[in-house]
Amino acid sequence: MDTRNIDDFQTQVSELLIRHRSVLDVMSKVQETASRINRSLTKAITECGCVEVVAKKQTYDASKNLEENKNHLDTHFSGPLCEHCRDVVTAELGKNLFYLTALCNITDIKLEDVIKQEKERLNTLGVFNLT
Repeated sequence: MDTRNIDDFQTQVSELLIRHRSVLDVMSKVQETASRINRSLTKAITECGCVEVVAKKQTYDASKNLEENKNHLDTHFSGPLCEHCRDVVTAELGKNLFYLTALCNITDIKLEDVIKQEKERLNTLGVFNLT
């Protein structure tokens, strides 16, 4: 996504956000939409069955480097989402992105700057970015 699309999206969110303009409303909507993402994935697993979770303890060999260990770690997510489930999960991700962007608008933060800063942080920290 180029920066113009990000700016256009942020402007569009600002124009469309009418009902939930309070920061408290937006914060609760971010949390609600994150829960709906989790629920849509859970339904794909438990109701549709197009994907499944196959989980077991992740083994990490201290004698290997991080890159070698990365190849042996699993997501526990098995199978592709069917078209219906993909559409539902995509819609829920979009709603979450909408409210995250609304939070950026309320706090006068450019979404483009957030993405740029996070990308720079990832480039700097590499595999240590979430520790």
